[in-house]
Amino acid sequence: MARLKEQYEKELVPKLMQDFGYKSVMQVPKVEKVVLNIGLGEAIQNPKLLESAVEELTRITGQKAVITRARKSIAAFKLREDMAIGARVTLRRDKAYEFLDRLLNVALPRVRDFKGVSPKAFDGRGNYTLGIREQIIFPEINLDEVAKISGLNVSIVTSAQSDEEGRALLTEMGMPFRK
Repeated sequence: MARLKEQYEKELVPKLMQDFGYKSVMQVPKVEKVVLNIGLGEAIQNPKLLESAVEELTRITGQKAVITRARKSIAAFKLREDMAIGARVTLRRDKAYEFLDRLLNVALPRVRDFKGVSPKAFDGRGNYTLGIREQIIFPEINLDEVAKISGLNVSIVTSAQSDEEGRALLTEMGMPFRK
């Protein structure tokens, strides 16, 4: 079992039940999935960038990345419908907790001049989205093999009913929110 999931079940669930006055364990918010996404507009001219992005996402998450395609054509960007323009991975259950553990305890502390993540990036339903500027903060990425430094989005989808519950869950898990 993932270390963070074990901590969640043993320590966080009773604390959140007490804090919010839940009557059932099933009311306590939990992480449902974590979605990582890389958008590469430059992949239109250079398709090799997309291959390296898929390889890097696969290495970071331990799960095969899927290529995302354009839904519609946009002439100003020289984009045609069904062109490959990004990659994404959806992690659920133990893999999601395993990734969150590595993100919170290994990757985020490696960010230069890190002051914490924004507490305002909740969507109103307890889900949190985090933008990472460089994929090289993950120790799985070898800097010598990186074709292009690119950013990625990490969306943490929770079963929380409100932002307050979602923020409490992530804070207890160790998310370093700014003051």
